Amino acid sequence: MAVEPGARPGIALAAVAVVQFMVSLDLSVVNVGLPQIAAGLGFSAVGLTWVIHAYALTFGGLLLLGGKAADRYNHKRVLLLGLGVFGLASLVGGFAQEPGHLVAARAVQGIGAAALAPAALALLTATFPTGRARIRAFGIWSAMNAAGGALGVLIGGLLTEYAGWRWVMFVNVPMAACALALAWRGVAAGPPPVRGGRPDVLGAVLATAGMTLLVFGLVRTDEYAWTSPTTVTTLAVAAALLAAFLYVERTTAREPLIRLGLFANRSVAGANAYNLLVGAAMAAAFYFVSLYLQRVLGIGPALAGAAFLPIALGVVAGSVLAVKLGYRLAPRILLVIGGLLTATGLAWFGLISPDGTFTADVLGPSLVAGVGFGLCLGPVVSTATTGVAPHESGTASGLLASSRQIGASLGLATLGSAAHHRTGQTATPEALNDGYALGLTLGAALLVAAVLIALTVLRRTSPPSRAEQSDDRDLLRARS
Repeated sequence: MAVEPGARPGIALAAVAVVQFMVSLDLSVVNVGLPQIAAGLGFSAVGLTWVIHAYALTFGGLLLLGGKAADRYNHKRVLLLGLGVFGLASLVGGFAQEPGHLVAARAVQGIGAAALAPAALALLTATFPTGRARIRAFGIWSAMNAAGGALGVLIGGLLTEYAGWRWVMFVNVPMAACALALAWRGVAAGPPPVRGGRPDVLGAVLATAGMTLLVFGLVRTDEYAWTSPTTVTTLAVAAALLAAFLYVERTTAREPLIRLGLFANRSVAGANAYNLLVGAAMAAAFYFVSLYLQRVLGIGPALAGAAFLPIALGVVAGSVLAVKLGYRLAPRILLVIGGLLTATGLAWFGLISPDGTFTADVLGPSLVAGVGFGLCLGPVVSTATTGVAPHESGTASGLLASSRQIGASLGLATLGSAAHHRTGQTATPEALNDGYALGLTLGAALLVAAVLIALTVLRRTSPPSRAEQSDDRDLLRARS
């Protein structure tokens, strides 16, 4: 395989690792600081959730457009542009003076992330196409992905308590600058932009609007019953917008965001369905555990963040273990094992009690769920890009990241609504505990469903052969 001029695989991997850590961090870093953000800017209880949703929805809704842009306009260019937008939005958000300012900045962060995430993942796929180096690279990617999500809660707690909530936004600025410098130096310029049909912007707008209305309708079920005209109308319009998106993708004269035939690839379809369910379960789990620590056990932001260290270490350990086992076990088997372990951890979390302790109620399930989650991350990415043509690698990467972010929003909205209904109007520690426990148990059920998808949809495959591993070592030597 020819090496593009200017390519430096080690630096490129470092750039992608920083990018993924930053993007994952931003999904969780604000969680612990939400009470202080609400007090500082005057958010309502319902409005506060949009600090999370504004980022997750623009990120998830525009990822397909970002992936298509990365394939068409050059991965490096789109990566650098996304990093610039993300860094500037983080800086502006840190200076927010009103709720609308922060929500808008979070939405623009999501736009930047939607550009840079698929471009970074496509670069990783192109730089490490096969063999042991691919397993190792995706192991590092998954470890940074997991560490960003888990350590985000710790970092957010420390920053909120000792520096102020605004630093949960400012912290992204130096990371974006570092990733931009690494990408500028280590990523090859790549081929010239592809000249062809224009990207389907209408499809991106329909997908984002449909998902936003869907989540909006689900979140507001605590105010309007499922059968109320408000909820029914909102969900019906959301369904119509998403149906229109599918119609546009099939009939547009422009270049569609995603070729629907890509889902005929069972690896792509199965990995994305698995990823959506895992994203739904884990986003809700981080949210519930954070609130349980602070609102039931009465732990402050810094200690609540520190309480997430076991799950962060577990995820990193699981990611490293996935690399070791990836030489012996097929990705499908790792997805089954990881999903079952994570489900066990969330089911264990479902046994939390209002008079519990960190040691008895949080430590054990954190380690089990963390290791299981870490085992899933690398294999699901590798599976989702298996058999995909090089010119669609950005699209496939964007689709996978999109399924996780959309899953996160849907999981948080749906399981959060179920927890709220279980809690009722009296927010005593006992009632809150019952709601959080229900949400965590439902998350375990989603992970069991993900395991069933891995067993029934994904094809049986084998780990890399010795010949592939040998060829890969030769390729790395040629690149060095």
